[in-house]
Amino acid sequence: MRLRRAAALLLTLLVLTLGTGQAQAVGYRYWSFWDRDGNTWTYATQGPSTAVPSDGDVQGFRFAVSEDSADATKPRGTADFASICANTPPKDGKKRIALVLDFGTATDAPRGETPPRPRTACASLSPDATTAEALATTAKPLRYNTNALLCAIAGYPKTGCGEPVREENNSNDNASKPTETEGKENDGGPSVGLLAGAGVVALLGTAAVWQARRRRNG
Repeated sequence: MRLRRAAALLLTLLVLTLGTGQAQAVGYRYWSFWDRDGNTWTYATQGPSTAVPSDGDVQGFRFAVSEDSADATKPRGTADFASICANTPPKDGKKRIALVLDFGTATDAPRGETPPRPRTACASLSPDATTAEALATTAKPLRYNTNALLCAIAGYPKTGCGEPVREENNSNDNASKPTETEGKENDGGPSVGLLAGAGVVALLGTAAVWQARRRRNG
């Protein structure tokens, strides 16, 4: 009876351990794209290569780690179109687009990189120009991957593109060295879940042998 209880307890611990590992939130490090209406930022419904903003629009980009669009971090700053494009006079046959470029914080930065300070830009473009073209005239170099995903603005970040990031290791300090558990797993050592599973199997096997001997002796 004691062995059965012990086995049941160890099995419960195994389920809880594995459940905790599977529940670890995973975010993605990427540039999110936003439209601003007055003082409100709204996640863009199109990508910068297909969005065609109108004269006077304010659009923003924010580099951060987030799980999805509902969790995405908005650009910082309160600069409006009038202040951003104050030094870019209107021209016939051209539209002006105000851009807010927020390179994020050190917490969201890839390992070994330092985010530039947030800045704004005003692009003067043809009426049918896309947001991607506005970026190309104000924030080179840009970097895209093979799926046309925007990976870098003004050369930041130097590497990576929408890669998954474990939430608890977002900071550069944590990213610089693996945790004790991670180190063991990376070195080919057994994981906690594997050890716990082996313990359950061993304990259940012992219980089975004990029960068989009890029947024979009875």
